[in-house]
Amino acid sequence: MEAKWIWMILLFVSLHGFWSEGCWEQERLALLQLKNFFNEPDSSFHNWVGISDCCQWEGVVCKNTTGRVIELDLIYARISALGKWYLNASLFSPFEELEELRLIDNSIAGFVQNEGLEKLSRLSNLKVLDLSLNFFDDSIFSSLAHLSSLTTLHPYQNRLKDIQGLHYLSNHEMLDISYNEIVKFGFPEEGLCKLMHLQKLYINHNNLRNTLPSCFANLTSLRVLDISSNQLRGKISSSPLKALTSLEDLKFYDNHFQIPTSLEPFFNLSKLKNIDVENSEIYTETMPLSHSSVPKFQLNSIKLSCCGDGGPLPMFLYYQHELQEVDLSHINLTGEFPNWLLENNTKLKTLYLVNNSLSGSFQLSISSPKDLKTLDISNNIIHGHIPIEIGTYLPSLIFVNMSSNALNGSIPSSFGDMSSLESLDLSNNQLSGEIPKHLVAAYFSLQVLILSNNNLQGRIFSTDFNLASLTQLQLDGNNFIGGIPNVLSNCSLTGLYLSDNHLSGLILSWLGNMSFLQEIIMSKNHFEGPIPMEICKFNLQILDLSENNISGRIPSCIISFTSQIHLSRNRLQGQLNHVFLDNSSFEILDLDHMRMETLDLSYNCLNGNIPNWIGNLSDLRYLMLSNNEFEGEVPIQLCNLDKLHLIDLSHNNLSGKIPSCLNITLEEDVLDDEAEDSQFATPGDTNSLHSDSILHPIGPPTRKGEAVEFTTKKMSYSYQGRILTDMFGIDLSCNKLAGEIPYQIGYLIKIRALNLSHNNLTGPLPRTFSNLKQIESLDLSYNNLDGRIPTQLEEINTLAVFSVAYNNLSGKIPYLIGQFITFGEASYEGNPFLCGLPLPKSCYETGSKPPTTPGASINIDEENVYYSRLAWKRENN
Repeated sequence: MEAKWIWMILLFVSLHGFWSEGCWEQERLALLQLKNFFNEPDSSFHNWVGISDCCQWEGVVCKNTTGRVIELDLIYARISALGKWYLNASLFSPFEELEELRLIDNSIAGFVQNEGLEKLSRLSNLKVLDLSLNFFDDSIFSSLAHLSSLTTLHPYQNRLKDIQGLHYLSNHEMLDISYNEIVKFGFPEEGLCKLMHLQKLYINHNNLRNTLPSCFANLTSLRVLDISSNQLRGKISSSPLKALTSLEDLKFYDNHFQIPTSLEPFFNLSKLKNIDVENSEIYTETMPLSHSSVPKFQLNSIKLSCCGDGGPLPMFLYYQHELQEVDLSHINLTGEFPNWLLENNTKLKTLYLVNNSLSGSFQLSISSPKDLKTLDISNNIIHGHIPIEIGTYLPSLIFVNMSSNALNGSIPSSFGDMSSLESLDLSNNQLSGEIPKHLVAAYFSLQVLILSNNNLQGRIFSTDFNLASLTQLQLDGNNFIGGIPNVLSNCSLTGLYLSDNHLSGLILSWLGNMSFLQEIIMSKNHFEGPIPMEICKFNLQILDLSENNISGRIPSCIISFTSQIHLSRNRLQGQLNHVFLDNSSFEILDLDHMRMETLDLSYNCLNGNIPNWIGNLSDLRYLMLSNNEFEGEVPIQLCNLDKLHLIDLSHNNLSGKIPSCLNITLEEDVLDDEAEDSQFATPGDTNSLHSDSILHPIGPPTRKGEAVEFTTKKMSYSYQGRILTDMFGIDLSCNKLAGEIPYQIGYLIKIRALNLSHNNLTGPLPRTFSNLKQIESLDLSYNNLDGRIPTQLEEINTLAVFSVAYNNLSGKIPYLIGQFITFGEASYEGNPFLCGLPLPKSCYETGSKPPTTPGASINIDEENVYYSRLAWKRENN
């Protein structure tokens, strides 16, 4: 009986030990004291009140058996607007059994003097300390010397500059010092190389330079290493990384390492599962590996993209059978498309082989990976048909990009069997036939469909379809006929791209019901009729209806909702004065907050004056009003547009003087000084059009490139993308402008093309034109200019086109030096008082002695030889 009572007493005591009645009062009071220093109203302190059980407070974890606090999560618990502050570490001393402490994102710059982290030495159970997103400096390492139990430290994104004190953390198993300002490893004996127990090291996104210290090879316990996004360099074949035989995950992308595509230096790392070396210097070995060189690892993930010359596909991939993620993009791999890669890796979920030189055909088999989610093989030279059973063999695909290849044949209808497909890009191929009915009838999830620049034909969606989730539809550059199908009104489109087809009919009013639509690009078709007023319901960013048969007036509200308007080469009529009128009040709309960047209304039948309100479009960069019937003067308000790149008012009936205040236009250096030289693409050159492709799954497609047409170098060119951004020009030709050329134009130092030809301009050529050091085309022909051609123009070495023909200029033509040696007689003809090469008229009468000009004897001799040969030809004809 006595033994029974003893057993019951022991059982009661044991059960009482397992269940605590709440937190310790001493620790509850300490928590309330902590609360006074952390004051973010939306933080975890909302239930830190009264005499309630602190073990139930948010951010507090207690041990069930004792009620002692073992975890404290004080994350974003102080108002950041108060700035940096210093914490008293002694406030944590009462929590003697604390195992994990997180002080993330609290703007802590350090600790109160004599109350630093060394005060935590009595916390003998503390294993995890997270100080991320604060302002700690290097001193924290030495202050942690007495925390012998600490195994995990996170000073992520602080103000660390050096890591020499890391030897104090000899027992650490995990260290995250990423996103700091560390520039060097320090002396090896005082730094990382002492952390022999370290299993996970994150030192990415710092400013580490030079090579890895050789003592890195001592860190043989490392399983995870991330040294990415630094400025490290050296050959991987001679680096200490190959000695880290415990490595499972290795990331060293965004550095300057030289890495062989074979990954041969890592062949002995038998535990390696994931490797990420993107944006490094990839190269192919001069001595290819033999088939006997087999790696000991079986990878789950490999990212070996950009940059370099990868050569043939790395042979070690033949021996990989566990791959789930592969990215071998942008390294110019050559050879046949690796169909075997899909067959050998049935667990594959992501495959990127973008922008290589892979050829051959794309084939599938019954062993293809059924769980593949992402397939991007764009920008290669793969040819042949897309397998008709692609939807059967790869039913789980979500993102497919096979654009910019040489694929032909029809689009397989089995794409409609991919129930999870969200993005399909087959653009820039040679596909033909119609869009399969099953492709558009079966989908619930498709968001992006891009079939641009193929040979597709027929009507757009000739059947009903189920694409309610469709946000991007790009069918430009095909041979589609008919009108815009009404079924599109059921979509959630943000972008509609139908340009360069054979579509016809009216611009349908139901487009106004598509509230998400931001971009409409339907140029180069046969649409007709007026622009519907319903289009004003959009929050449009781009409207491109150029090169159609659109007629009528421009809706009064249209410009107030768009940043780019392209309506050129239509049959639009009327004046522009009404365009900004609010129909309800007939008042001018507020233009100050508009973000109009491009206004292209060229090649229409618009008339009247160029309205003054254009000067209020402060963000306007491209103003194209050529080939209309505008009259009156060039509005002085254009001088307010200090962001303009191109102004084309040519082929109108404008009169009056050129505003001298244009000197404030085009002067802003809005471009990088190292911008690429401008290039020109003639209309119809598809190499410059829409070259961007989607490289990431389930994102919006790259915005279609904005293009405007501008006449320079005696031809009409299409400027687009970076080329357009880098182009500056003024074209006021073929008008009735009079007066002198303002000398201020010579201060437009960024200008590349200036055309003032076919006007009634008088007076001399401004000497300030010698400042136009980047000008490529200068046409002043067919005016009434007089005086001499300034010799200072000889200093311009960028000119490709120069014409002052048919004016009243006199005197000697500039010496045939520099660019002027390339200009023939046509550049100067029609000026009866001009003389000198290359005109047949000499500046010296027969028998007279040419004047001596220092440094010009060679040019005088050339002129004498030229006229002697000309006289000989005339005598012998």
